[in-house]
Amino acid sequence: MTEATPLEGTPLIVPSSTDHPLYEGLVEACRTVYDPEIPVNIYDLGLIYTIDVNEENDVNVLMSLTAPGCPVAGEMPGWVAEAIEPMAGVKTVNVELVWEPPWGMEMMSDEARLELGFM
Repeated sequence: MTEATPLEGTPLIVPSSTDHPLYEGLVEACRTVYDPEIPVNIYDLGLIYTIDVNEENDVNVLMSLTAPGCPVAGEMPGWVAEAIEPMAGVKTVNVELVWEPPWGMEMMSDEARLELGFM
């Protein structure tokens, strides 16, 4: 059985609402959450795939983990929600774990690679 091939030009990761006024603050909130096993925040690790904000300021975050067997898999989405919920203007927060595309080291920011000794 073959897997369906995504249409060419279809993004593997849903685009974020980068033009929304809350976006930069949401990124900073995500940067306050750390993977307990890695001394880098989850945003710079590339674990936050999508930050989507609608007109009512409902925030939907799609995130992954470095590995499906991560010991904090059940807790980390709650940590992200707890970081975002107190922000002024945020109405609701939904954080969802996704496994496609799988996380890879190429998703890390240059700062994260440098801090972890990969550059």
